[in-house]
Amino acid sequence: AAQMDTERERKPHGAFASGATRGAAGRNEEIEPSSVMMIRTTSLGAAQMAVRAAMAERDGTPLTPAGAGSSRGKERDEGRLVFSFDSNDEGGAFVKFCETHRTLINAYVRQAKALEGPLEPLARVPRLLDFDNKRAFFRHRVRQHAAGERGGTLRVNVRRAFVLEDSFHQLRMRTPAEMRGKLQVQFAGEEGIDAGGLTREWFGCLCKEIFKANYALFSSSSAAGTTFQPNPLSYVNSEHLSYFKFVGRIVGKAIYDGHLMDAHFTRSFYKHMLGMPMTFHDVEAVDPAFYKTLVWMLDNDITDVLDLTFTAEADEFAKHLFGEDNSLAKTVELKPGGAEIAVTEENKHEYVALISEYKMIGAIRTQMREFLSGFHDIVPRHLISIFDDNELELLLSGLPEVDLDDMRAHTDYHGYSAGSKQITWFWDVVRSLESEDLARLLLFITGTSKVPLEGFAALAGIQGPQRFNIHRVQGETDRLPAAHTCFNQLDLPEYESRQQLKEKLLTAIQECA
Repeated sequence: AAQMDTERERKPHGAFASGATRGAAGRNEEIEPSSVMMIRTTSLGAAQMAVRAAMAERDGTPLTPAGAGSSRGKERDEGRLVFSFDSNDEGGAFVKFCETHRTLINAYVRQAKALEGPLEPLARVPRLLDFDNKRAFFRHRVRQHAAGERGGTLRVNVRRAFVLEDSFHQLRMRTPAEMRGKLQVQFAGEEGIDAGGLTREWFGCLCKEIFKANYALFSSSSAAGTTFQPNPLSYVNSEHLSYFKFVGRIVGKAIYDGHLMDAHFTRSFYKHMLGMPMTFHDVEAVDPAFYKTLVWMLDNDITDVLDLTFTAEADEFAKHLFGEDNSLAKTVELKPGGAEIAVTEENKHEYVALISEYKMIGAIRTQMREFLSGFHDIVPRHLISIFDDNELELLLSGLPEVDLDDMRAHTDYHGYSAGSKQITWFWDVVRSLESEDLARLLLFITGTSKVPLEGFAALAGIQGPQRFNIHRVQGETDRLPAAHTCFNQLDLPEYESRQQLKEKLLTAIQECA
């Protein structure tokens, strides 16, 4: 934004006036060419003024000069202004300005690649950026990271019938720098030079093997077998922890090199990869019945109703480790002295948070530690942290191809009919979505962007086949749509116009998914 004046002189007017700019997460917003020049000379210029005003008001915070010079708020660097700010203070004038004008800021970033220059500090507030801008910035940082290493060529020669075992034994002792080298794959007994095609095929073959039940590494969290998480019984494989570290490296290698994998994990798994906090809502995708119990606890007074302590039933690994008859294999304290602490109306929120965490990671903590160790060998934590859990799935698995006619044909309605005006508006809006928003819609409703190979007829929930279904919600129309991923269910209020439905739906899938 600070380069606006000089950029305007160097670029033809049409460079920014191509008819439309992508919106907050992919939607198109038409902008008249005459308005575009006003945007470039006023709104983006206002960002610079907001920066200066904030620095003058706060004496350098939250926005400060990129260098500790005397120019108070700006520093000349090869003819451009460079700004930095305290990302912990998200109430600053610059951040507020970018929130208000998020569509325009992202359009500017997209065209001018400003994250690689004057607006790079925005990467410290990822929620302000669209996924495609984050992805472009990530690839830029990866190229910088790779330029500082000499990993050489990483050669792999594997037998198709033993692609997982051969790859594991050939790569397990490689250093992180070697793993980040240029991959070159050869399948034993086959002619061919790897110009990229064999590498993609190798990743595909590995994906199929990693999730096979006979390796006991991952287990499906849904009846459809579309999302996976570490198997708490993986200890039946004596080398399971070494394999988890290897799988973490492979997933990291795919992301680092820009390859897609047909791998879809649970939402809590992606949050683990990013170090994001989990909430009890994440339990719904793993155990919907237990989730309903937690919701009831929070919504009702439990005084003299429940007799609970801060303990949980031991997971399978504890039983394996200590033996079925050992007391340690029967219960686990959720906090020190938890067996002596009763759950009350006053402390029930703490109990729900602790029991939810244990439910989701208690039995797979060791497996996750090894996976993350391998993953961060390849992808540094600070590089991947720009994404959220939904975006990480899109980065790893790509945007899905969605047959909207098939999706509509296999949708059930409750309280609505196929001819209801809200349903007609809904499908009109869905057909207008960009690929990124369509993927977010699937994530919001089903918990994954993956479409079953057999199409939406094979969509499944936590208990078996479960078609996509839309439920009518009566009452206030200013509410956002809600979703229940374990039932592939969308709760849609009776909105009064197509525009209102579109705005509420986009807000839900972009901010709440």
